[in-house]
Amino acid sequence: MDRQGIENIASDYMYSESSTDKPLPLEGITVCDFTWIVAGPQATRILADLGADVIKVENESYIDSMRWGQQVDPENPSFNGSGFHNNFNRNKRGITANLHHPLGREIVERLIKKSDIVIENYSAGAFARMGFSWDRIQEINPTAIYISLSGFGHTGRDKSYITWGPTAAAVSGCTQMSGFPDKEPAGWGYSYLDHTAGYYGAIAALMALHHRKNTGEAQYVDISQIETGMVLTGVPLLDYQINSRRYERIGNRSRYPAVAPHNTYRCKQDNKGRDSWIAITVEETLQWNALCDLIGDSRLNDDPRFKDNESRKNNEDILDEIISEFTIENEAQSLMYRLQSIGIPAGMCQRTDDKMESDEQLSFRDFYPSAPHDHLGEHRYEGYPAKFSDARWKMERGAPLLGQDTFDVLTNLLEYSPEEVANMIAELAV
Repeated sequence: MDRQGIENIASDYMYSESSTDKPLPLEGITVCDFTWIVAGPQATRILADLGADVIKVENESYIDSMRWGQQVDPENPSFNGSGFHNNFNRNKRGITANLHHPLGREIVERLIKKSDIVIENYSAGAFARMGFSWDRIQEINPTAIYISLSGFGHTGRDKSYITWGPTAAAVSGCTQMSGFPDKEPAGWGYSYLDHTAGYYGAIAALMALHHRKNTGEAQYVDISQIETGMVLTGVPLLDYQINSRRYERIGNRSRYPAVAPHNTYRCKQDNKGRDSWIAITVEETLQWNALCDLIGDSRLNDDPRFKDNESRKNNEDILDEIISEFTIENEAQSLMYRLQSIGIPAGMCQRTDDKMESDEQLSFRDFYPSAPHDHLGEHRYEGYPAKFSDARWKMERGAPLLGQDTFDVLTNLLEYSPEEVANMIAELAV
């Protein structure tokens, strides 16, 4: 089949993906969600997007701090007004429960009994101290899968240590590896390991569900955020193990594999007067020849310092200077198109407004669907990056308002009467 035929098939299923006739992969799965901040909510967001009924349990006295972060209207902050929280808790239902009240604890135990998955991302041991150890969860519901995401995991010397994304990145080695050789470690600029932990949490949930389907066995999954960063440093670890070489920061250049050119290069300022950059990688001779033809600088063709990849790697500084002389005269996006058209991997370094306002590829793939939120109104959300031919994901609603679904969940799922719920409200149990 030719490229056009493949694109036609892809286009057909992509545009029909939102059809409600297609199944949601996790429809019928119930998740008791005790997660907060980013790592846990990232995991349960994926499950909710794929159709699981994720019920987020909160307490008005201990509000998730992310409810106050990145307010859509900073002049009128509200624990229902965070764009950050809204994005990571979309498609979920939300209830409140006071674990200091017997009725509040009863609600949670009844929810666990109804759930396929119980998940939290507190510090190791915190959930057990709240009264919900793995043994207790098994007593309540022998078929429930328990997933815990913590900084160092639930075993070992450091299990009691507290981490946030940046501290986890530092301990994992990711921070030390990032930056230029003559400067201090740059880090990754964001709590990246909160996201990797979330992804592994979702993967673990799917694996545990599959295992339970095949064997009938539930299980306890202990995820270390630090270790989700360690797996990103696998090649340097292998290099040290085999060759006793310590990793050295190399900026945007490449050691695995050692190819050149491989860097980001300054381009013309964009139409808003801002710096603009492009990433360019050349992996083999055909790409190198194409780049030389495009740039048209005899120094690249004639200088023996650039005759092959090994030579170019040994002379990267001067090579990057010559390429930069060319890129600074070009607009980043148009140069990306020109380079890609001749088979050279290249990408404009996009800002947020580039991605949301002018990226035609993301627009074509409908990456920013809209959904309502009862406090913030209609907003666009980041999409799900996988397209399914015979299934779908959903984008139905933003994050629940604090306690928004308490009555619905308690009466319809947990089978309390309206009178019992009214009494719980009066007793401050919810």
